[in-house]
Amino acid sequence: MKKISKLSTIYLIVMFFILYAPIFYLMFYSFNSGETMYQFESFTLDWYKELFGNTRLLIIVLNTAIIALLSATISTILGVAGALAIYYARRRRVKNTLLSLNNVLIVSPDVIIGASFLILFTMIGIKLGFISVLLAHIAFSVPIVVIMVLPKIEEMNTSMIYAALDLGASRWNVLTKVILPYITPGIFAGFFMALTYSLDDFAVTFFVTGNGFTTLSVEIYSLARRGVSLNINALSSLLFVFTMLLVVGYYFITKRNNRPNRLGVRQ
Repeated sequence: MKKISKLSTIYLIVMFFILYAPIFYLMFYSFNSGETMYQFESFTLDWYKELFGNTRLLIIVLNTAIIALLSATISTILGVAGALAIYYARRRRVKNTLLSLNNVLIVSPDVIIGASFLILFTMIGIKLGFISVLLAHIAFSVPIVVIMVLPKIEEMNTSMIYAALDLGASRWNVLTKVILPYITPGIFAGFFMALTYSLDDFAVTFFVTGNGFTTLSVEIYSLARRGVSLNINALSSLLFVFTMLLVVGYYFITKRNNRPNRLGVRQ
């Protein structure tokens, strides 16, 4: 048993090294005063200064943040409503069909989804730009939120709902004061997942962006095609740090929500 545990530890160390070594290598050379990643000359912050001095790139960062926050917020609202609709579907067949349709969007290749949105927006006359990117991000984020929220709803004890109704609570009060507080951890999980998916997405965004509007993932791709520049290292390092802060923030939020209160009930 100890031998298996030791092998598991070694395996995890190797896997984490393979995953994170390239990222830390990239971050290390973002402080290189040279222009290549072959030899570290001396420490400098010039690449970061140049990055923050690039007005066009700062606008792209702002566009990306706005798209991510808007799509995550809207998709969380729609996803919670969708999860409740699936849970309260009366017929088992309808419930399974809705859940299957939701899961298909998650496992579908991004290239297919992006091409489908491109065709759809072209057919209905939506210009490629901010609106098309926002709609596409909302569309692929909603199923993620549903998957994160639905298990929390199914975990809930329905006796709490019936007790609230017996005590005279309206359906709106049951929703806002019983159901939503209970599934709050799932809502936060869905929001953060939607946020990170939106920030990270390239394939779908590449198809639906246009009219001078772009996001960080597409911009990094275009910069990389022009040639390796340590600007990319600096930008990618900041993105990685921001993502880690999101993960840490989500961890503390879920830890706080799962903390038992004085009555011994998890919040």
